[in-house]
Formats: sequence, structure tokens, C-alpha cells
Amino acid sequence: MQVGADEFGYALSRPSIKAGPAIVQLANFGEDEHDLRLQRVGGTRVYRIATVRPGGVGELEARFLPGRFRLWCSLADHRAQGMRATLLVRKT
Repeated sequence: MQVGADEFGYALSRPSIKAGPAIVQLANFGEDEHDLRLQRVGGTRVYRIATVRPGGVGELEARFLPGRFRLWCSLADHRAQGMRATLLVRKT
């Protein structure tokens, strides 16, 4: 699944994925650096893709449990400016 980032928003390549192993890519189409954080609603673990420069791509390989995940950029005030999204992880 790919998450496209620009100023100041995310565009998901699909609104949901199946539970289990997955690869999440952060593609930075913007002019500023961005990162990606994912956390399952009600969960404590935060998945991270480090800061990606403009034109770059970061990647995360992880096993996701079913549920609704919050996505956000943790840099500066990017989250407050709208860099957040929701991903649904479906049962297989």
C-alpha cells in the first residue's frame, strides 16, 4: 500500500488492506520533508516510517492486526494542518 504525501495531506492508494504482513510505502510528492506514524485505535504500538525528503520513498514491513489505524505526520505542525488519515485493516 502506498501513502502519498504533500503539503499538507495524505492520499492512500487504497482505503483498506487485509490483516497480516504488509508493506507500507510513504512517497513524498511535496516540497517539505514528511514522515508517517500509524497506530491502531485502542492499541499502544506506533509504527514509524522515518523522515522522507521531497521526491523520496520510505518503506515499512510489518504485520498488522485487524482494526482502524490512525495515520499522521509527526513533523512540526503537519498533523494540525491536515496530515492525517485513517486506514482500515480487515480480517483475512
